Amino acid sequence: MNQPPSEPHNVNPGLYEKLLTQALTTELQSLDPTRYNYQTEPIDPAESPRVLSQHLSAVLLRVLESKTPEQRVTLANRLLKVLIEQLEDDDETVNEQLLQLLSIQLRDPIANVHPIRPAIPLNSTDLLVNARGEHRIGNEIERELHSADQVDLLCSFLKWTGFRVLQEALTKFAERGGKLRVLTTCYMGATQIKALDALSQLGQVKISYDNRRTRLHAKAWLFHRNTGYSTAYIGSSNMSEAALRDGLEWNVRLSRTENPRVLKKFESTFESYWQDTEFEPYSPERDRERFAKAVADQKGSYTPFLNYHLDVTPYTFQTEILEKLETERELHGRWKNLVVAATGTGKTVMAALDYRRIQSQWRTARLLFVAHRAEILEQSLSTFRAVLKDGNFAEMWTGQHQPSQSDHLFASVQKLTNVDLQDFQPDHFDIIIVDEFHHAAAPTYDRLLQHFEPRILLGLTATPERADGMSILGWFDGHIAA
Repeated sequence: MNQPPSEPHNVNPGLYEKLLTQALTTELQSLDPTRYNYQTEPIDPAESPRVLSQHLSAVLLRVLESKTPEQRVTLANRLLKVLIEQLEDDDETVNEQLLQLLSIQLRDPIANVHPIRPAIPLNSTDLLVNARGEHRIGNEIERELHSADQVDLLCSFLKWTGFRVLQEALTKFAERGGKLRVLTTCYMGATQIKALDALSQLGQVKISYDNRRTRLHAKAWLFHRNTGYSTAYIGSSNMSEAALRDGLEWNVRLSRTENPRVLKKFESTFESYWQDTEFEPYSPERDRERFAKAVADQKGSYTPFLNYHLDVTPYTFQTEILEKLETERELHGRWKNLVVAATGTGKTVMAALDYRRIQSQWRTARLLFVAHRAEILEQSLSTFRAVLKDGNFAEMWTGQHQPSQSDHLFASVQKLTNVDLQDFQPDHFDIIIVDEFHHAAAPTYDRLLQHFEPRILLGLTATPERADGMSILGWFDGHIAA
């Protein structure tokens, strides 16, 4: 009696790109033709080497996994001998010790140090999600830079905090003759001039100023190696500390050995962008003002790029106040300080100089500067940019300005009144500076100061007294720092 057609065991309804083997053919022929039909097509002759090698690799892996280590080498060499007969090539049989070459380098008569390698094998593909205990994209890029001969970076947003994470590795890469090429744009006004200038000192940078057409949002690194073991990262991480260290970012690591077609397309596409006149070479001396205006136009807050290359030095009385602040923090452990100084004495300049010193010590310092009037915020932002020599530092956050990041903000208290502060972790900002702090006893300021827990709180005021008699010294343990 004939057996009825069987249900599928190893195949399920859906899409495939599977090589038709004898086993699969038998499986398909056993399907009930009243319930199933299937579609096949000839493989393109140009694609057949790749398809057949993938199939051979999968079968070989299954077989080798079932063998002992000694049997694996023997079997591999038997197969290789058959294949070598088809080639007039070198002997590709495997050494019985099953070793792999890791590096070749010039001999050092003193130090026999092996090169730093990526934590992910050069032959492997992986997904990085910045999870605890797993590879982090920032650490991996640092390690990749140690052995790359050329680096191509396509990145929408370049931040100073991100450059600082990679600065040492990028500098060493450039010092040993590595070639760096960077493509970016002014899109959304997020790239910072300080990072752009620093990268241009280490390699070549090109920018597209056309934000109507070139809305670059890609983030990708290609690490060329003359050995052929090139690698790439494509994902969501811009060059910022948060994205490289602990942000919820996903990035795929690709290898030339496993993903040759993807890397080849990366190379050719990047090269086409690099040769496109849409991307213009960037020179700090020549193009800084143009870039600053293009970025500010994106944010809707352009101010002339003046004096950002000059050193800002404090007056003697300002130096004394800055020294008192440092003493209060370092010797007395007081990290909440109030500075009382007459109008016109440059309180904002002192705050900016204080911030610059702290930033240099901490490497990064998230800042919230709060004032009650937009004019004060605009003047203060210009002062900080001049002191830090960064015409793109920070962004305004008012009813008329919406920032693209939350690391460095100059915010109006009116705007902060209308946002949900619970969206921010209490320790989100390292430093909070409140100008005209004698307004801080008002409920709007009270809500702000009760929510946030910065490492440093700095109040600036011309008078510690409020007209309504409410005290502001409670925020500073009843103490005036200077």
